[in-house]
Amino acid sequence: MTKIPVAQALDASVEKDILAAVDAGGDGLVSLTEVLVGFPSLLGDEGPAQDFMEGLFRGMGLLVDRFEVEDDELSKLPGYSPAVGHWYNHDNIVATHKPRNPTGNSLILNGHIDVVPVGAEELWSTPPFKPSIQGDRLYGRGSGDMKAGIAAYVSAFRALASLGLQPAAPVFLQSVVEEECTGNGALACLHRGYAADAAVIPEPFQETIMSAQMGVMWLQVEVTGKPAHVLNDADGLSAIEAAFALWNGLKPLADEWNRPQNRHPAFAHLDTPVKFNLGKIRGGEWASSIATRCVMDLRCGFYPDTATDKVQNDIERQLDSIAAAEPRLAGIEFKVRYSGFQSEGCVIDTDHPLVTTLSESHLTVAGSRPEYFASAATTDVRT
Repeated sequence: MTKIPVAQALDASVEKDILAAVDAGGDGLVSLTEVLVGFPSLLGDEGPAQDFMEGLFRGMGLLVDRFEVEDDELSKLPGYSPAVGHWYNHDNIVATHKPRNPTGNSLILNGHIDVVPVGAEELWSTPPFKPSIQGDRLYGRGSGDMKAGIAAYVSAFRALASLGLQPAAPVFLQSVVEEECTGNGALACLHRGYAADAAVIPEPFQETIMSAQMGVMWLQVEVTGKPAHVLNDADGLSAIEAAFALWNGLKPLADEWNRPQNRHPAFAHLDTPVKFNLGKIRGGEWASSIATRCVMDLRCGFYPDTATDKVQNDIERQLDSIAAAEPRLAGIEFKVRYSGFQSEGCVIDTDHPLVTTLSESHLTVAGSRPEYFASAATTDVRT
């Protein structure tokens, strides 16, 4: 991020009025979050939620740009991750506030409208897309990650408008897709020309300021065995059993990267910043047949300042060494594909004026400075 001068402090009475307007909009913020949670904006199904956001932004008097995430164009750019599918009505929404006489620093307020799958719905105590308020908490898929964040930046903008105020510099309010699998939605905004002096992404990190985040890589390992009937199981090679052998052999690589001497300085205080996960597996054809094929979907974390091609090489070398060392894997074939996140990590300059201003603002409102948070996950901050 570019060093930018800090804006002058607001008049105390204006600051007091703004804080009061934000408080007065609290119920509206919760109501907007409830509405957004009610949209099942899973990957590929974001259209209705984005229709709502488009109408909301237009109702706020903002200039609205709706555009498709074009993989053919984005695939040529640094930071692109291979798409995990292609969908209709898979659009970003960007609303722009343009002051008549711009001064000061421009700002991006970014949030992702997509949410992760609900898993086993019968394990939910309430329907995942029917928001439920219990005590001082709101429950529902995507309520924190990150429908509440979108509602927060909308409510902040509305609070200024309620006082007849507006930002002195351009502000871009972004509702993007694909944060949960590629980050290509945010990348598409950059490719379309949306840039600013600073950006705020209100992810649900417990009132902290993120100081660093890990890189994340998705990969698919397709294992091919040798078919046989269970009566002649000695003649076959189970792709499912081989897949688990490969997975168990890959996990020590995460242990190696997590050793204190191997940790990135930004994550030195964490025990296990590197997270490997077997998130999805499918294989076999018949209960009485030795499984011919098995596919694992894996998620591997890695440190900032590490290139994705190096991570890919390390992973493939580890898998190759497992296959060569394990007699039970003799005759097994496997191939690795990379689809989804190929996202490098990053470290935030905590001395940047944006960060120090946010910290000062938190002190003013909450009475304490926020802690810094090094995340083992990834967000659109990477873009």
